[in-house]
Amino acid sequence: MASTACFMIVSKNDIPIYEAEVGTGPKKEDAAHQHQFILHAALDIVQDLAWTTSAMNLKVVDRFDDLLVSVYTLLNPLYVPGSRITSSHFDTKVRALARKYL
Repeated sequence: MASTACFMIVSKNDIPIYEAEVGTGPKKEDAAHQHQFILHAALDIVQDLAWTTSAMNLKVVDRFDDLLVSVYTLLNPLYVPGSRITSSHFDTKVRALARKYL
């Protein structure tokens, strides 16, 4: 079964600092924009949930058609606000894990 996922890391100011389309599903021209829209819409839900739980894994917080938004929250003390993750090593690891688990 082919599947595609959009993996995104978002800063506390709702700014995407890393994005990757991963998986074996067919690539659609507008899929990346649709994924961004769905993920940003789910940020409001995440912000509300973050105040009501101490859990880091919020699991599935939103659905759109057959797409699920799963969230894991964390703090990175080494993150410089406003910077993007540009490490090719990080990107390679994310894509390798996606191939392994998707």
